Amino acid sequence: MKRQLLIYGSGRHTVPFLSYMAWLTAKKTPNICFIPTASGDDEAYIARFYDVCKNIDVQPHVLRVWINSYDQKETFEEIIGTMNAIVVGGGNTLNMLAIWKAQGIDVLLRKAYHKGVVMGGGSAGSLCWTNGGTTDSRPAALSIVKGLSFLDKSHCPHYNSEKSRRPLYHKNILEGKLSDGYACDDRSAIHFVNEEVERSVAMDAENHSYHVYLKDGAIVEDRLASTVLG
Repeated sequence: MKRQLLIYGSGRHTVPFLSYMAWLTAKKTPNICFIPTASGDDEAYIARFYDVCKNIDVQPHVLRVWINSYDQKETFEEIIGTMNAIVVGGGNTLNMLAIWKAQGIDVLLRKAYHKGVVMGGGSAGSLCWTNGGTTDSRPAALSIVKGLSFLDKSHCPHYNSEKSRRPLYHKNILEGKLSDGYACDDRSAIHFVNEEVERSVAMDAENHSYHVYLKDGAIVEDRLASTVLG
């Protein structure tokens, strides 16, 4: 079964990236599920997801974690088990991962990934699939957080929009605190198939994705050739 990830730099919902995720499922009208745990199940964020999905041939769903057993009768396993694609939103990565672990959602996502469900997202929603990166989830300064390691590479979102991200990412790789990995500008994405880069896509010609690694004691930043989505 083909394992697929689509990671991008910003957690904002957009028609191009959600359309691309839907296309990757190879389904006519796929079930696509938004998981907004990192934003505390923010209702405005959820409403934006539904608004964007009106422009795409998909069946939109939302997996909320701020629920109770009196009102929520469908289990997380039942929800995830019927999806063709899952998109994770931005927000507090550290809190999201802790909640997923407590609820067993991390295990369910891994199971779905290996069954061919397309996984993706931006910001916290891209960082979570990798082995780690920098996050603003703690007070005072950006710090390192470990992800689920579906992709055993590090990651840096917001590469072109937050000035501190790029130099800190380079520094952490130089110091061995992070492995080599991939960085995405806000409007750029990388599609992985079986944990290998399949292609880079972007919403415009000004946003890019990069492979960032250490060679002979220095940082190398290879820009990936991108296809601009129509």
